[in-house]
Amino acid sequence: MKISIIGAGNMGGAIASGLAASGSVLPENITVIDHRGKNMERLKAVSDKLNIVVADYSSLQEADIVIVAVKPWMVEELLHTHKNLLSNPKQLIVSVAAVVTLAQLQQWTSASHAVFRVVPNTAIAVRQSMTYITSLNANKEQQNQVAFIFSLLGKTEIVDEKMIPALTSLTSCGIAFAFRYIRAAMEGGIEMGVYPEQAKAGILQTLRGAIELLEASGNHPEQEIDKVTTPGGITIKGINEMEHAGFTSAVIKGLKASNIK
Repeated sequence: MKISIIGAGNMGGAIASGLAASGSVLPENITVIDHRGKNMERLKAVSDKLNIVVADYSSLQEADIVIVAVKPWMVEELLHTHKNLLSNPKQLIVSVAAVVTLAQLQQWTSASHAVFRVVPNTAIAVRQSMTYITSLNANKEQQNQVAFIFSLLGKTEIVDEKMIPALTSLTSCGIAFAFRYIRAAMEGGIEMGVYPEQAKAGILQTLRGAIELLEASGNHPEQEIDKVTTPGGITIKGINEMEHAGFTSAVIKGLKASNIK
């Protein structure tokens, strides 16, 4: 299976690096098209068997899977410009560009292609992404093929396209919201006299433990909260203070604000 990735930036580079490190895709079967050549050294350090090319799109003609990992505003022009290289109707066209729809992808390629809209998050760089996949004109085997590729980079789920905006808000934007909580908690720790790195390490392990608890128990988060909030205790005082400041409301409003349809 030959894979061509258009774009060698944060997302395209992370996909290439993760696939090369997975052991399930041969690095020599991955071609990464770097527009300006700025990322060649970084990607070659991952595997010198990766094919890194600069503004050379010829690999698209032989690729089984073409992954478009450029800014959304670049996708239309890029696909129109190199449409003649996407002549194999069995090729799978996969876009990780936010907000570009399946209908647009098919319009910019051809009606014979199976097109995929894939929404990962930046944890794909450490193969821990939550990635959602939706498709048009794809059969079950093709869906499974794309799902397998991205399962090497984290967890995947095949969904209807109508769910993509909300899921993007929860996980793709959501990872930034999680980072903001970590930063806020660190600042609170510093104010209380904890050194920054000590605060960061403690918060990360606490979040890791919270995730493990929920996954192991299958419980609703509120059930685990109830175990910590003893009557008259310090945890309920802290939770109530956060809620008075609009904690839950702020999270919901932030998610809804980033849910762009």
